[in-house]
Amino acid sequence: MIRLLIAGAAVYVAYSIVREIVDEVPDEFDPLLPPPTDDDKSLPRQSAAMGVEPQR
Repeated sequence: MIRLLIAGAAVYVAYSIVREIVDEVPDEFDPLLPPPTDDDKSLPRQSAAMGVEPQR
C-alpha cells in the first residue's frame, strides 16, 4: 500500500513538472521546419547498396 502511495506521488510530481515545461513553450512555436526551397542545399536520398559507391 505504501509503495502505491509513493509511486502515485512520484507520478504526480513528474506530471506537474512536465505540465509546467509544456506551458512555458510559446503558442507560436512550430516544431516542424519547412523543407528547404533551394534544391542545391538538399541532397536527394539514395538507397544504400552493398559494394556500391555513393553518387553525389
